[in-house]
Amino acid sequence: MTRRRWIADTWNEERTTAALLGDQARHLARVLRAERGQTFDMVAGGFLHRAEVDSVREDEVTFVLHEEQKADTALPVHLLLAVYKFDHLEWGIEKATELGVAEISPVLARRTDKHLALAAAKRVERWRRIAHESAQQSRRTDVPLIHEPAKLPAALASAQAGTRLLLAETEQENTLAAALKSHAAGSNLALAIGPEGGWAPDEMNQFRDAGWAQVTLGPRILRAETAAIAALAIASALLF
Repeated sequence: MTRRRWIADTWNEERTTAALLGDQARHLARVLRAERGQTFDMVAGGFLHRAEVDSVREDEVTFVLHEEQKADTALPVHLLLAVYKFDHLEWGIEKATELGVAEISPVLARRTDKHLALAAAKRVERWRRIAHESAQQSRRTDVPLIHEPAKLPAALASAQAGTRLLLAETEQENTLAAALKSHAAGSNLALAIGPEGGWAPDEMNQFRDAGWAQVTLGPRILRAETAAIAALAIASALLF
């Protein structure tokens, strides 16, 4: 039987003990009624262990960590995702996490709704919680890094990947699959997906000047969250 997996909130330097705090501890104590001696999988500092419950309190559950176990690593993919309707964006973050993305940069694009742009900074902690919960659910050994929302120049500066690809509605010939054939094995990949209405002309120029290549996912117009899922699935299948 597959053991339930948790991502520790705290652990000691030797990774012999760890703890769940706050909401995670309350769920384990109240809902799952954890007891001393029960075993789970526990991720601490990016390493997977078999963990035995040592003590249970409402706001803290402590564990003794045993042998380290084999674990998969995240996809070396940095996703630049323009900020759009929060419910759709959050769904996209959840699914990108399940698919293994390593980093997500929310981008305040020219065509991002002004109210969403103003509210984005207050939502980033929620996005990080969503990523954390999705990482646990999908049995990852790490949580993707969710950067602070930023305008495009700052986001471009943070994406220092070997291959940088812009999903563009205006591109009709160069497919993502074809572009990935020249991707160097073992290097990082960055993918950028625009807002509703696409990137503005000056933003397209910024991508071009920063060395990003334009690619297409095909003839259909996809929602941003759909494009993110499709692009990550293709990259995972072809590269990793």
